[in-house]
Amino acid sequence: MTGAGTGSSARVIHGPLAPAAAGQVLALAEVATAADGVAPLSEDALLQVRHGSRAGAVDLLLSVAAAAGAAHSGTDAADVVAGYAHLDAQDEGAAEEDPDDGDFSGELIVHPGYRRQGFGTMLAAALISATGDRGIRLWAHGDLPGAAGLARSAGFIRVRSLWQMRIDLAEAELPEPAFPPGVSVRTFQPGKDEESWLAVNHAAFAHHPEQGSWTMTDLGLREAEPWFDPGGFFLAERDGRLAGFHWTKVHQPDRDGAAHDGGAPIGEVYVVGVDPQQQGGGLGRALTLVGLNYLRELGLAQVMLYVDESNGAAVRMYKALGFRRWATDVMYRHA
Repeated sequence: MTGAGTGSSARVIHGPLAPAAAGQVLALAEVATAADGVAPLSEDALLQVRHGSRAGAVDLLLSVAAAAGAAHSGTDAADVVAGYAHLDAQDEGAAEEDPDDGDFSGELIVHPGYRRQGFGTMLAAALISATGDRGIRLWAHGDLPGAAGLARSAGFIRVRSLWQMRIDLAEAELPEPAFPPGVSVRTFQPGKDEESWLAVNHAAFAHHPEQGSWTMTDLGLREAEPWFDPGGFFLAERDGRLAGFHWTKVHQPDRDGAAHDGGAPIGEVYVVGVDPQQQGGGLGRALTLVGLNYLRELGLAQVMLYVDESNGAAVRMYKALGFRRWATDVMYRHA
């Protein structure tokens, strides 16, 4: 969610996105990134823009006559994509245990040149109408004042914070990984480990729908990305079964301008997970250290990760290793 901004010249177009529209959304995301200093769409949303949205997803385009914002848009086109919103449907059946689990979850962008004109509120209202009586959760990357203002005007309340934390590997003193007895570590083998990894990922993140609901398609899309490297994807096994994992990622400045500083690539603790039946004994900490040492060996100076502010145990562990809070993403909810 980014921006805040109505106009009789605007109309909301329901997806799915045609190829040309997908290109316009990607261009819109680049403009918003340059203006805000933070990418407005998550990796998962961008993958769906490029390759097609999942079944049940909601895609809305906000099209505005160029005259409504021509001074800001720099285009002579008859219509401009001034906003975009994407929602994924979560497990509606799970709402019987927790009402929030049946929410739609996603993101919303407004073009910097079309903010503070009511367009953001218009797009948010269209989202609410499109989802019926189910709740909506929108991520606002960077915790920007404009996003907070749009959330208030559209009736959303702040419900969750996600910290981006970073560590300087040049200064960090990393201890040697200490694994529980009987644990061995190897790297991911494409074509062999997908099913077992998905099973452990689902169990480890059962209460985090963004991560725990991944399918074989979701995993395959990431394996096809230029950044994917099985050499940085570590699996811990015990008694021949997958017990946990640490998947690292390297952001290159020419491919991911929002993730680096000063033109240098930056590493990421992409995801660390432990099978709930294997928790205890420091397995998650040891796997984290394996990945950090690997990223250091690649010559990277900075490493980032994302962690829920409410996950006190994980925050304490990362702080103990030398990570410090860098930025905050916020989730807003409309009941």
